[in-house]
Amino acid sequence: MSDLPRKAVTRTVKLAALPLGMAGRATWGLGKLIGGKSAEIVARELQQRTAEQLFRTLGELKGGAMKFGQALSVFESALPEEVAGPYRAALTKLQEAAPPLPSSTVHQVLAERLGENWRDLFQEFEDKPAAAASIGQVHRAVWHDGRQVAVKVQYPGAGEALLSDLRQLGRFAGLLGPLIPGMDIKPLITELRDRVAEELDYELEAEAQRTHADAFEGDADVVVPAVVHQGDQVLVTEWMEGTPLSEVIADGTQEERDRAGQLLARFLFSGPARTGLLHADPHPGNFRLIRATDGTAKLGVLDFGTVDRLPGGWPEPIGRSLRMTLDGDAEGVYGHLCAEGFVKKSIELDPDAVLDYLKPIIEPVEADEFTFTRPWLRGQAARIADPRSPAHQLGRQINLPPSYLLIHRVTLSTIGVLCQLGATVRLRDELESWLPGFLPEG
Repeated sequence: MSDLPRKAVTRTVKLAALPLGMAGRATWGLGKLIGGKSAEIVARELQQRTAEQLFRTLGELKGGAMKFGQALSVFESALPEEVAGPYRAALTKLQEAAPPLPSSTVHQVLAERLGENWRDLFQEFEDKPAAAASIGQVHRAVWHDGRQVAVKVQYPGAGEALLSDLRQLGRFAGLLGPLIPGMDIKPLITELRDRVAEELDYELEAEAQRTHADAFEGDADVVVPAVVHQGDQVLVTEWMEGTPLSEVIADGTQEERDRAGQLLARFLFSGPARTGLLHADPHPGNFRLIRATDGTAKLGVLDFGTVDRLPGGWPEPIGRSLRMTLDGDAEGVYGHLCAEGFVKKSIELDPDAVLDYLKPIIEPVEADEFTFTRPWLRGQAARIADPRSPAHQLGRQINLPPSYLLIHRVTLSTIGVLCQLGATVRLRDELESWLPGFLPEG
């Protein structure tokens, strides 16, 4: 970590995570001691220092920090705006490219995995990587048949290094917890660690990408690059142009934001129905907005290293529970949640209280269209995180069955991206089309 004692760092993080007014009151005495500065100025300085401390600490972990940063950055919309600025900058840095491998190392890996004559497979190969991620980097090339391709090369020893990083992250999860109110960081880190083995296996990734490419071939809305060649620690796919979703978030027009949001929601819910798989890494770096010659836009999807297997599509209990909540059926939805293990048998809750807890969460489904915003998500986070609120007390008693953990994270992550986009989306249309159990019976 840094030269600051851990207890001092933790205290700084917790203080900086408070809304500005509360932080101001908490630091009034400190403000009086620091050259007469106002409490608000001290609070802002603490926030900035915390963000810098966060990046310094995580920056030492390289791949693990990038993986964690990608998973966590989609939740920054839940932070209070006066706190979000410094953290947003730090979390954005965690998604940027890692230092590239020397070209000689890349050539050595390609020779080991594709054979000594690996250059014969390509007409051209760019030594400078086009992108770098937590476990590998991507090079642009031209395949021997003339196709533009992306060559994904895994870092030597990436698996061991990433597991070590995530173990270290687990040790100071308490330091990072205040970033997202009401979110337990430890299960997120545990799940990332459990998924490392799958993500390191390019054969599994190639299989998942082929399945999606076949299912969405010729689709009017979604583009998935075809797999060209797969080897141990090397994956070659068709190259895909387009505007990264991170750029749409930063500079896109409202039309582009709305289109990207609608297509993202469509892919989230249609993917499992069409492929039996759920793309489980929905951060902005894995999506592109592709403009067609006729002016329409499609969603390009990358990186199938992490997927959840849902052979029957989305679980029907999710759709049925949503429908019951929309209909105001407190007894029905409570009984359904009990049957599915969301309420432990040892606990008895008030069905009406459970309905009151769920209703605000499903607000995007009630209207014909809904505009996802950071303030809306912050309001949801604050409602659940405030220890004084009934929602907080009830939320602590609701159980998340292990089989729903990844689905839950992917859904929350997607909502986080929609709020970053500020997109207006007809979400109910997608649920009616793709979510089993959601349509009223009869």
